[in-house]
Amino acid sequence: MKSRKYMLGYKQTLKMIRQGKAKLVILANNCPALRKSEIEYYAMLAKTGVHHYSGNNIELGTACGKYYRVCTLAIIDP
Repeated sequence: MKSRKYMLGYKQTLKMIRQGKAKLVILANNCPALRKSEIEYYAMLAKTGVHHYSGNNIELGTACGKYYRVCTLAIIDP
């Protein structure tokens, strides 16, 4: 998180996966099923790893150091 090479949010995550820039995608456990399946599909095509975070979107946002909910997170440069 300190390198600031990540994108938060569904649209930005999909954009990074399609461009091939995402190295890892993290999904909250309460992410909607349709969004989760779509991100997993595009990640499979791009051969990008997907990690299912055990906490909900509020906890994922807190882990990122934000004060809002984060459902999807794409790490660009680990």
